[in-house]
Amino acid sequence: MKRPETIGPTAAIEPAAVSPRLHRIVEVDALRGFALCGILLANVLVMSGLDGLSGGSAGPTASGLDQVAHWLVMALVQTKFYLLFSFLFGYSFTLQMDAAERDGAPFAPRMLRRLLGLFVLGALHAVLLYPGDILTTYALLGLILLAARAVDPARMWRAALRVYGVVAGLYLLLGAAVALVDTGEGDEGLAASAASAAELTAAYRGGPADVVRANMDAWSDILVGLLMMGGMVVAAFLAGFVAGRRRLLADTGTPERTARLRRVCLWGLAVGLPGGVLMAAGTVGPLGARWEIPAFILGMLTAPALSAAYASGLLLWFTTPRGARLAARLAPAGRMALTNYLAQSVVMALVFTGYGAALYGRVGAAAVLGGTLLFYGFQLAASAWLMSRHRLGPVERLLRAVTLWGRPAPRG
Repeated sequence: MKRPETIGPTAAIEPAAVSPRLHRIVEVDALRGFALCGILLANVLVMSGLDGLSGGSAGPTASGLDQVAHWLVMALVQTKFYLLFSFLFGYSFTLQMDAAERDGAPFAPRMLRRLLGLFVLGALHAVLLYPGDILTTYALLGLILLAARAVDPARMWRAALRVYGVVAGLYLLLGAAVALVDTGEGDEGLAASAASAAELTAAYRGGPADVVRANMDAWSDILVGLLMMGGMVVAAFLAGFVAGRRRLLADTGTPERTARLRRVCLWGLAVGLPGGVLMAAGTVGPLGARWEIPAFILGMLTAPALSAAYASGLLLWFTTPRGARLAARLAPAGRMALTNYLAQSVVMALVFTGYGAALYGRVGAAAVLGGTLLFYGFQLAASAWLMSRHRLGPVERLLRAVTLWGRPAPRG
């Protein structure tokens, strides 16, 4: 089963792609840039063949460092960052509405073209590079925001809580059912799992055609993951929309909002960290296979709390001199998040599949995650260079052309 977090982000939330006159909020761009790192760390476990291996990150040859690296990613990263991106999608949806109003253009046709463009990009991404794409999901679920955009923020917030409550109830029932049933696979089940893993490894180490077939064969697992995470995404969309309507990410240095951010950060850590630890204990160790799904579900249900803690903690830090410098480094990557996200998939495919080095399943988690952080540093530097010379990233420019449909793209 593919982890929901490994289904990736999108720069569909890139507000400047709708209107070049739109005032940018550096903190929002910086949060998006930060989320890119978490998305990459989660996705690389799947792309490298490490996610879902029994007992840790590299099978029987895993070193202690590999185990620790994998455990930390599961505890602190997995399922947290796609929620942050979903929240920012909802927030920037309101900025796009404001941009359309300033342009004197009808919003619905503009957004429908944008969502269609995202869907097409996502479908190509899923087939050619990474089956755990989320662009298509955002394109489809974005229709909910489009239909509900006139709803009062207070009602929308209550709707977000109800969606989360329903999803949580269903997840808890599933987790309880799994915990009460012996999930031991037996020799035949283990043999079948090993054979399936060997077949997948051979496909990703094969030629480009083998990689494409493996990506398409994975869609059934991805569909299950999307059904599981869809409700959480919708709840995050709605919460982000409410935050955007109330401009909760603007003027975060005021005393009232500083106090609110501190409360959110503390409560988020208190709830989210234990859930993350439980998720890691169930998926990497030391809990047994019987508790993997229940532990993962409980970790996923507490993930919004840790996502909120990350966001609020960073927003507090951004108000300090050092934090402002960090925001300035992260923001360019967030401005061209769609380009960066797709570039991540291209590089991972070249390193781990038959498109290039075919290192799928051959590298331990510590080396994979260390190399991933180095690549993210390169993306930060490249984004800063590119954004100092251009208003939009390459893919953002393409999506903007589709969104505005015939209007001239901005120069620069």
